[in-house]
Amino acid sequence: MKRRTFIAGLGTGAAGATGTVAAQDSGDSGSGSGANPRRGSGSKSDPYVVDMVTSGSSYYFDPVGLYVEKGSYVRWVIESGGHSTTSYSKNNPNSSSSLIPDGAKSWDSGVINQGHFDYQFTTEGTYDYYCIPHKTLGMVGRIVCGSPGGPAENTEIPDDVGSGIMPDGKTIVKKQSLSYPYVPTTGHGGPPALFWAGAGIFGAVSLYLFHIYDVKTGRYDEEHSEYPKTK
Repeated sequence: MKRRTFIAGLGTGAAGATGTVAAQDSGDSGSGSGANPRRGSGSKSDPYVVDMVTSGSSYYFDPVGLYVEKGSYVRWVIESGGHSTTSYSKNNPNSSSSLIPDGAKSWDSGVINQGHFDYQFTTEGTYDYYCIPHKTLGMVGRIVCGSPGGPAENTEIPDDVGSGIMPDGKTIVKKQSLSYPYVPTTGHGGPPALFWAGAGIFGAVSLYLFHIYDVKTGRYDEEHSEYPKTK
């Protein structure tokens, strides 16, 4: 391969790669993945739905992040296994902290193996909750009612989510429903983008300089050169 062809390819490839990375950078950074439409309307007869799931060695709430309007009902449904839905409140089992809005009523379904548990959200803010038997295995969730606020927004949740991370309140409001596991998109790629942009410029400039050099010095005869000699 001739060096000019190689350098031209470098410039073209770099430009394409730069475009790809730039497109990634322009994405919704940190907006999250796994956004799904909410199930239900939030009314008492048609509440929003959160599944309680056992899948192999995984235990989780799905969606892990949910937005509801003030006055809405949420129904936790046993999909598989035995679970509880229990708010992080000091009066609940295995909870040493309160991660629901001030003045909000705590809840605890107790461990159930079938059926469902309903709760009405009447106080705006952020609510963190867990499953009693699987709390330390990452079965935790978050619901935002109205707008984010309260202790959950200023205190790190004491238990890690099984996979992914706990979505932040603003993302939950924006996406409304985030399926488990929640893995946010980073949108970062600055250094690679700068590298490929620099490589593209280098390739283009080098190609031009080699062309001038070849023409001026007659390094390649007219038969083999890509450019005819100038007089």
